[in-house]
This record gives sequence, structure tokens and C-alpha cells, in this order.
Amino acid sequence: MIKFGLDGMGGDNAPHEIVKGAVDAAQKLSDEDVIYIFGDEALIKAELGKYKYPDEKITVIHASEVITNHDTPVKAIRRKTDSSMVVGLNYLKDEKIDVFISAGNTGALLSGSTLILGRIRGIDRPALTTILPPMVGGKPLFLMDSGANSECKPNNLLEFGVMGSVYMNKVMGVEDPVVGLVNIGAEESKGNTVTKAAYELLSQSDLNFKGNVESREIPESPVDVLVCDGFTGNIIIKYTEGLAMGFMHILKDKLSSGFTAKIGAALVMDKLRELKGMFDYSEYGGAPFLGVRGAVLKMHGSSNANAVKNTILKSKAYVENSVVKTIHDQIMSIAEAAEDEDDL
Repeated sequence: MIKFGLDGMGGDNAPHEIVKGAVDAAQKLSDEDVIYIFGDEALIKAELGKYKYPDEKITVIHASEVITNHDTPVKAIRRKTDSSMVVGLNYLKDEKIDVFISAGNTGALLSGSTLILGRIRGIDRPALTTILPPMVGGKPLFLMDSGANSECKPNNLLEFGVMGSVYMNKVMGVEDPVVGLVNIGAEESKGNTVTKAAYELLSQSDLNFKGNVESREIPESPVDVLVCDGFTGNIIIKYTEGLAMGFMHILKDKLSSGFTAKIGAALVMDKLRELKGMFDYSEYGGAPFLGVRGAVLKMHGSSNANAVKNTILKSKAYVENSVVKTIHDQIMSIAEAAEDEDDL
């Protein structure tokens, strides 16, 4: 039995798309699984009333407050103690649920997760992750950090590599995930003081580290986990989003300019739909916030019901494969190995 927690008031489309996604997911979960939706009970139950679903599969937990995108993260977590986000995170801390999912204020979710749940022992900096859409080879790329830590130390980047590798193995089913380090050149000598030191740490670890990855190589990179500081990662994902949207707009414009172009577009319509689907974030669901003592997933602020459903369904492997415990065990193993070396 897995108890899923869902922030019913977080995101641009709450609560209607959040509730619809929960209902869609409930129809696909096993009989024992339960979804807890946190938020304004009257509003959420009004939305639930629009659908048919097994009553025992969804439970509403009332929370009288909402953390908005205009709230200051830490202040909101400390002051809005009856918000859907804070109540949900406390349920996770008290083990009343197994995973908490939100499309709400990113800063507040990261701050709340760290303050309420605490960090995994041995993790200095929890990291926000992003799953980049598959390009060459047809497999997604796991990027971390994508915005939680604008400045990092070399050991933080090693921690990111460990956490990303565990997640890709346990949740995405990738055997021995390949790890790469974002840098300005492929050579070991490239980069600043931090990336050079991080390269050495990653090389000496038990990770399947394949070296530096230049930004232009990211779409065709053979790696599964791409490691960088949050400042760099956030720029990568936002530029990627903008480039993808710009490309789709240009393609649409070109394929609708004239009779011949429209005929050609009609002939390749199925392939165009496939292309659009590759860049549809809702198919991948939310991304985990790794490094805290609990399973927390952040969805895009504009998540629709499909994104909510997929996040709930895909979070099942996160819980069943004990990702948080595995990260703890691997980090402790690295720390013990470092202590043994110091004793020599």
C-alpha cells in the first residue's frame, strides 16, 4: 500500500486540474493505494463531485491556507502553517504518507522540504532535478541541480552525481547510469576551480563517470545524469524550453505557409505529433527534490491533469525502490571510504 500526498492548491491550474489528475491516477493504482489531497476541503470536494471514482481511493485533508507564488518561501513556510504545502510535508515527516507532490511555489517547497523533513545524513546540499526530453537515442536526460543551489562546492557536485545515479537506476530502470559533468570543454583540464576539483572527485568515485560534457553536446550526450550547479542548470533548462518552443513555432509557420506546405504537413502529421509529444513535459510528470529525508516531487507550475496523473503513477517506483534510503547508504559508504583513506 502506498499513500500519495498531493498539494491540491499548488500551481496555476489548482484545484481543478490537480483533482482531475488525481481521479485519473486513482483509476490506475492498485486497490490498496490511497491519494491524500491537501487543501480547501469545500473546493476540492466540489471538484471531486464532477467525477466518478472509488471513494476509498481519495481522501481530502483540509488545509485553510495557500502558499502562492508571490509569497517569500521561508517566511511562508513558517507563517502559513495550515497551508496545503506545510500540512502535506508534515504528513510526510510523520510517515502518514509516503510521497508528497506539489506544483506550487518552488522556493517554498524546497525550503519547506529542507526545514520540515531535514537533509539526508551526509548530504550537504539537496538538489532540484529536471528530466530533459529524449533526443538522440530516445532516452531522457536527468539534470541536477536545476535551480536549488546557485553556488556549489566540488563535493556537492559529487553528491548530485550519486543521487542522480540512484534515481535513474531505481526509478527509471537504467542499469549503471552514466554520469557527466557540465563544463566548457571535454578535456579534464577545462573549467574553473570547482569543476576541476569535482572532476577529480567524480573520477575517483564508484560512479560510471564519463567526464565533461559541453553544452552543445547535451542533446546528443550518451550520459544519463548531467551534473552542474543550480545556476548553470537553470539556464540550461530555460534556454532548452525557449529553443523548443521557438522551433515548434517556426515549424508551424513554415508548414502553414502555402498550399504545398500544407499538403506536406498533412502527410507527416503523425510524425509531427510524435515530435510534439517528445517535448511534452506532462508525459514525464514531476521531478524529485533529492537529498531530503522524504520523497518529494515538484511539478511544473502550469501542470495539467495528465502531468498530475503521470507524476503520481511514476512516483510509485520512487517509494517502492527506497530511493531515499539508497542515497543515504551510498553517501555513507563514500564518507566511510574517505575516513579510511585519511587513517592510512
